[in-house]
Amino acid sequence: MNLEKQLEKCIRDEAKKLIKRHHDYHNHLHTEHEQTKKRIEDAPKKIIQTPEQWKSDNKFNPFYVHSHSKSIAKSIAKKIANGTYAPHEPLKKLIPKTGGGVREITIYQIPDAAVSRLFYVRLLAKNRHRFSSFSYAYRNDRNVHFAIQDIAVDISQDARMFIAEFDFSDFFGSINHEYLFNQFNANGFFISSEEEKVIRAFLSSRERGIPQGTSISLFLANLVCWKLDKSFEKFGLKFARYADDTVVWSPDYAAICKSFTIIDAFSREAGVSINAKKSDGISLLAREGLPTEITSKREFNFLGYSVAVSKVSIKEKSEKRIKKQISYLLYKNLIQPIRKKPLKGLIIPANNKDIALLSAMTQVRRYLYGGLSHREMGEYLSGRQKHLYFKGIMSFYPLINDEEQLKRLDGWLLSVIHRCVKKRSALLLSHGFDRRHSFPFSVPREKIIREYHRRRINDKPLLEIPSFMLIYKSLQHGLKESGIERVMNPHAVNYDY
Repeated sequence: MNLEKQLEKCIRDEAKKLIKRHHDYHNHLHTEHEQTKKRIEDAPKKIIQTPEQWKSDNKFNPFYVHSHSKSIAKSIAKKIANGTYAPHEPLKKLIPKTGGGVREITIYQIPDAAVSRLFYVRLLAKNRHRFSSFSYAYRNDRNVHFAIQDIAVDISQDARMFIAEFDFSDFFGSINHEYLFNQFNANGFFISSEEEKVIRAFLSSRERGIPQGTSISLFLANLVCWKLDKSFEKFGLKFARYADDTVVWSPDYAAICKSFTIIDAFSREAGVSINAKKSDGISLLAREGLPTEITSKREFNFLGYSVAVSKVSIKEKSEKRIKKQISYLLYKNLIQPIRKKPLKGLIIPANNKDIALLSAMTQVRRYLYGGLSHREMGEYLSGRQKHLYFKGIMSFYPLINDEEQLKRLDGWLLSVIHRCVKKRSALLLSHGFDRRHSFPFSVPREKIIREYHRRRINDKPLLEIPSFMLIYKSLQHGLKESGIERVMNPHAVNYDY
């Protein structure tokens, strides 16, 4: 397939991806609006937003680009062939970071994003074998969960382990171009003159750094870190690097100190400074109960996980995010519609039925399980069902094994459901509807699981309470039967850890 045909396919694929995203947004918005109209009187009007960049140029609009993909591909292929191709000025957005500060994201026109994607795939295909096995980001043969598994298995072999944690300040935006370009002809990488021209075209408007938000930068980020990775390996250090997040470990204190020298040298050469506030430096990781003679910790955070010598957990910030979303779903369905006077809620429970509770339980289960039911997971665990497709939030954490954390989350979920139902009962009473002696308001906390499961709606247990432990056991079974890639959420690489 010649370059023009490859570009046309890539442009179409990129446009189709964005069209689907817009249709999914539209459908979700419509469903939410219809549900809100059933819950609340005088529901706000449905407002459909379109991305602001669509207004600035037609080539940001996937519907336009898809219908003109052939002519656009022909024009770009000609420019690449004669060496005059340059991407159009991208739209730049500043995204707030959770830890403070902002991150600049560049949004390229769809044809330029397709060019970037095509050349990223080409470069990765012929150079993937050159990257370190301990570099896990932006590859089709490694992912975040491989990193977590490798770390957890390795550090579990010792009761005590020295770890060094590093983070860079504005890694993508600070990379020295001279250092980057020097890597093109070093260390055995295969980069053609055509590919080099395209790379330089994407970097031509910048004095330093690589644009964050486009595919070709993913290859360049790993290329920049090749020397850093090999330096760690040369001195026998175990490490895991995901983009600029790096953790190094060793049972030897002298060896772990060497990692500081290596990271400092790389920082100076590549032009990226170490973020002292986010880099914890050297710590001693030890099993709980063991004495420690230097600064120690029981676990460390890496991406979405918290890793200890003997367990892998959901990190605290991610756990709070999960609790916040579940609390919001319960509030939206059970509390918000009847919170104010005069009463705006249209769903008043009667005859031992509460449609709002059904909506809440359905949405919470979908959030955790991704549409799976208790019955399906039970059959999967017993072997009667061979395959499950995991899509919920828990599929972002297939490698956790901290059962105590999961039991606490199950207990918390029961408590928050019970509190919301009691609050709903009190609000209904304030509006003149006394439902204290009917289901679900009469169910004590200790009987919620049994009583909700016994209630049948269309002969199905649609009110059953979700369980973190149940989805965990199903994920563990899936790991043993099918491996990480068949169990993990396919969008895990895009997750905001």
